[in-house]
Amino acid sequence: MAETQKSWEHRLGKATDSGAVDFVESLSFDKRLYKYDIVGSIAHAEMLCEKKLLTKDELKQIKDALIEISRQIAEGKFKFDKTYEDIHMAIEAALIAKIGDAGKKLHTGRSRNDQVATDMRLWMRDEIELIQAKIALLQKAFVKLAEKYVNDIMPGYTHLQRAQPISIAAYLLSFVEQLNRDNLRLKNCRLLLNLSPLGSGAIAGSSLPLDRKQVCGLLGFSDITYNTIDSVSDRDFCAEFVFDCCLIAAHLSKFAEDWIIFSTTEFDFIRIDDAFCTSSSMMPQKRNPDMLELIRGKAGAVYGSLMAILTILKAQPSGYNRDLQEDKVHTFKASDTIEACVDMACAIVENTAFKTEKISAGLDKGFLDATALAEYLVKKGVAFRTAHGIVGTLVAQCEKDGKGLAQISIEQFKKYSNVIGEDVYLCLGSKNVAASYATAAAASPAQGIEQVNYWKKQLATGE
Repeated sequence: MAETQKSWEHRLGKATDSGAVDFVESLSFDKRLYKYDIVGSIAHAEMLCEKKLLTKDELKQIKDALIEISRQIAEGKFKFDKTYEDIHMAIEAALIAKIGDAGKKLHTGRSRNDQVATDMRLWMRDEIELIQAKIALLQKAFVKLAEKYVNDIMPGYTHLQRAQPISIAAYLLSFVEQLNRDNLRLKNCRLLLNLSPLGSGAIAGSSLPLDRKQVCGLLGFSDITYNTIDSVSDRDFCAEFVFDCCLIAAHLSKFAEDWIIFSTTEFDFIRIDDAFCTSSSMMPQKRNPDMLELIRGKAGAVYGSLMAILTILKAQPSGYNRDLQEDKVHTFKASDTIEACVDMACAIVENTAFKTEKISAGLDKGFLDATALAEYLVKKGVAFRTAHGIVGTLVAQCEKDGKGLAQISIEQFKKYSNVIGEDVYLCLGSKNVAASYATAAAASPAQGIEQVNYWKKQLATGE
């Protein structure tokens, strides 16, 4: 029993119940923090040595043993024993088994409370950078696809009804814009979490002369946290990170929904490569966009992680509580899901083509040039609300007659407004309309080229 006794079991009269061991352990999911636990432990040991709480020889033993343990874990040679509950105790037990008493000194002035808070911040810093890199690859895939279609026009939709003509490039770049906001949110999250709680101990710090600033610098944090009570219980950064993941999931689900619709026989705007579709076990003709449907569906799981984190944090007493062990389950799940969805979205974008001839053939359905006609009247001095009414009446009549606006004769036009001249036909038709957009960052082919070049530059510099 002495060999496997936990550090805190001296206080209790008996060993932990086997059912309780299974219930309380987190090693099954927090073992992914091993690199960060070891890096944090080495920094802590170096500070202890600086403060004469470890000898230089003891520091060398600890560092060498921890590096060896890290190698063993990376190579799959480390035996995880759930009786040690978590990654911190598993590594410490292995360390003591390797070097004896020197290993027992590592936990001087430290608690698992500040240890795990530090590990999570270290892990999340790296995870944010990884997700940002994946987002950048997805943005580049959208930009590359947009560049192919800067001169091609498609219907733009509001309320899922045809609204105005837009360049396909502008449509695709709308997702680049959304992903850019996701990137900025993650950047801000990383900035806010980059503080070191190590040295806060269990709740009140330590009577030992620990140098928190030194450890902070060794671990690359921008500063220390300034209240030890809050330091051990703060998981705001987890909630914020998962929220950021939720918005990434929301944007990906919007993209997925669009492309699911666009791939239907009814729309037939795009063809997704067979490698990212499935078929039916019963209907041999089917090409189902299952990967997109799963991207759309997995957003719900990420939203669930946010609600779980917020519920865990709700009404917790001050200081550390074991509830916080569950933060990792939901934070890791959200992160893993987003990584997989961004990767899959990138692969789909890289392997999808727009059916421009098919789209072009049906472009003039739905009166996409109606707003442009109203604006033509405005340029002729007609008040917009009056112009809106004139065009609305014309559209209603065209529907009855089975015509498009461009098919109305000039004589018919003049019955509705005598300011209309032959030049009206220059503003009618979806391609003419798309070419006429003058507002900055609008959806015209010319501005699509500008936007493609802008994003190529931005993504090349990583800004």
